Amino acid sequence: MRVACLSPRFSLLIATMILGTTSAWAENLITTYQQAFNTDPALAQARAELSAQMQDKPLARSALMPHAGIGAGVGFNTASITGFGAESIDRAYLSDNYSVSITQSIFDGQAWTALKQAGARIQASAALLTYTEQQLALQVTQAYFGVLEAQAQEHVAHKQKKLLESIYRQTEATLKIGTGDIIAVREAQARVDAAQADLIKARNGVAIARHRLQRLTHHPIGMLDNLGHYEAMGPQPDNMQSWVRSATKDQPLIHQAEAQLRVAQDQVEYNRRARWPIVNLQGIAQHSLGNPFPGVDINQAGVSLNLSMPIYTGGHTSAAVQQARARTVASIDHVADIHDEVTLNTQTAFLNLKDSVAQLRAAKETLVSAKVSLEGTRKGYEVGTRSIIDLLQTATDYIRAEQDYNVAFYNQVIARVQLKAAAGQIDMADLESVDTLLKKNQGS
Repeated sequence: MRVACLSPRFSLLIATMILGTTSAWAENLITTYQQAFNTDPALAQARAELSAQMQDKPLARSALMPHAGIGAGVGFNTASITGFGAESIDRAYLSDNYSVSITQSIFDGQAWTALKQAGARIQASAALLTYTEQQLALQVTQAYFGVLEAQAQEHVAHKQKKLLESIYRQTEATLKIGTGDIIAVREAQARVDAAQADLIKARNGVAIARHRLQRLTHHPIGMLDNLGHYEAMGPQPDNMQSWVRSATKDQPLIHQAEAQLRVAQDQVEYNRRARWPIVNLQGIAQHSLGNPFPGVDINQAGVSLNLSMPIYTGGHTSAAVQQARARTVASIDHVADIHDEVTLNTQTAFLNLKDSVAQLRAAKETLVSAKVSLEGTRKGYEVGTRSIIDLLQTATDYIRAEQDYNVAFYNQVIARVQLKAAAGQIDMADLESVDTLLKKNQGS
């Protein structure tokens, strides 16, 4: 199974991000993602883990490569020898020795399986890195537009406060000239107080949203480019099964789970091969000088073919094989669970994106209707056909419609990215596509 990876265009831009300098002010979606990419600790951890995992292959391969070693020693010895002549030989002497040995594996079943496992582990780590990169892109997009939405809602809260204050002043004026009533004044005052509370809440929402984005970028957040006018867009292609098929093929989480399954399956074979013989070819050259008999110098060299094979290990091998088989079953179930999760997430994201188009259209129509209703009610109040309570209610409805429109407006763009992320297909081209929808602050 192929491991999902970033497009060449994405990889090239990422390399530029790493080598280039970063600005202290996030202006658009791309520069914001660049800052997050360069500083995100989860992404750095995934990179480091892949770098460490890449050494699994050399480590596993080392068991199949020649092993060479040297040894040397020097010592002081005493000896007492009898049986050679009438008198014993007692002497002290210095000794030295050195050797060179080379061992080459001829047959080692476990080593070959370990090499195969190393490749699967690397694929699992690479898939995790790809998933982490894609999730960071999604998180940055959500946090970026979360700030924009919070700022839009703060603007609406300001507008609400000004609108209700103007109505409150009208009620006070009518009360002073004798055509109003104190109940209407108090109701209007209560709405103004509630609007003030909403404004404080909206300001806090902006601060929280900015902190959430700053947590990803680890940079101060400046003025962000806002969304301009755009056409709502549903899934392309508009076929749920097509997206599900793509997700099961491209989603890095599935690639990771499948690679982990291969590791578990290979572990069964690795443990089973513990019963197999191991054959090594060994060569040694050795020199030794110094023994009770002066002038004796020994130099020797040899080659040997060595075989070792376990006969009985107390049941260790059988237990290890059974354990690995059980873990393989668990890995198979994990892959099935990930498939189900990815399928559900993709289906949900697909339907949410379709729904977001309808929600934005409905929110826009509701906002237009609420504005017309507010204008009509205001005129009716001026000519005496509508009450101040009617005016307050239509004003509240208008503000609520504008808030709902803001939610639908930003949610529609986020839903596009969420579907790509659910299918494991999000890349820099998608972020660039969203970035083109932004109104650049420099030209606005």
